[in-house]
Amino acid sequence: MARDAAAAIPAPVLTLGSMLTVQIGAALSVPLLDRIGTAATAELRLLGAAIILLVIAPPRLSGQSRRSLGAALALGIATAFMTLCYYQAIARLPMGMATTIDFLGPLAVAIAGSRRALDLLWALLAGTGVLLLAWNRVDGPGDALGLMFAAGAGLGWAAYIVLTKRVGTTFRGVQGLSVSLLVAALAASPVTLTVIALHHQTLPASPTDLMIDVGFAAMLALPATVLPFALEMAALRRLAAWQFGILMSAEPAISALCGYALLEQRLCVLQIAGVAAVSIASAGVVIASRPRTGRAAAATVSVCGGGTDD
Repeated sequence: MARDAAAAIPAPVLTLGSMLTVQIGAALSVPLLDRIGTAATAELRLLGAAIILLVIAPPRLSGQSRRSLGAALALGIATAFMTLCYYQAIARLPMGMATTIDFLGPLAVAIAGSRRALDLLWALLAGTGVLLLAWNRVDGPGDALGLMFAAGAGLGWAAYIVLTKRVGTTFRGVQGLSVSLLVAALAASPVTLTVIALHHQTLPASPTDLMIDVGFAAMLALPATVLPFALEMAALRRLAAWQFGILMSAEPAISALCGYALLEQRLCVLQIAGVAAVSIASAGVVIASRPRTGRAAAATVSVCGGGTDD
């Protein structure tokens, strides 16, 4: 029944829903970063998502090939890396800035796989956008560590989209997502424990406040992780890679709007221009690379780094 309802929703609407939920979830997580730490917030989000999916969609591993299981394992590791880096980035940078730099990972995959000279101009536009974003409106260059974490999240995002496309076509429903999120929670846990051990995080003084923060972080797993990841997987099953890439190029702008509306994070005019430049460059790459025939679609490499289903 739920599968029929999801099939009736247009794939672009699924993609838009994914971007909105993940960015709203990230914005709601920002206040937790100072109270319980970035690594703990990311770990609770991944662990909560894994538990939810294990309950509602326990994976059936029998009959799956080693290649399929390997893809789910790799997706989990990429998801853990992406999530940990992204939370470190938004703890130091405005969300719109962090997400725009994050988006350069998938964009670089697209440009690296292209042989068109025009894409070099798109790359130059995107690079200009990042320079505009990285410039603090008062003090010059922004938080260097935050920029590095945002770039790391971009590498994880590129791998995540490629692997999500593969896992979505080899597992039924969200079973592949269930496996990968469990792997992600397990992969992130040593990092989280190490960070907690090395950096004595100042926790809320009241045990009740601490329990509320931990519970809220875990609750965000459903709207901020399970729902957007499931929507993306459903959309990638039905969209050509270039179509998905065009839609996803709106995410930096959506992130900036969520940061402004929910966290009052304001960007200066130059930084807004940077968000626009990266979004336009991303859309330009995937529009230029869209297939002109159905058969050509299988060979298309887009911002999402994947291909269409066989």
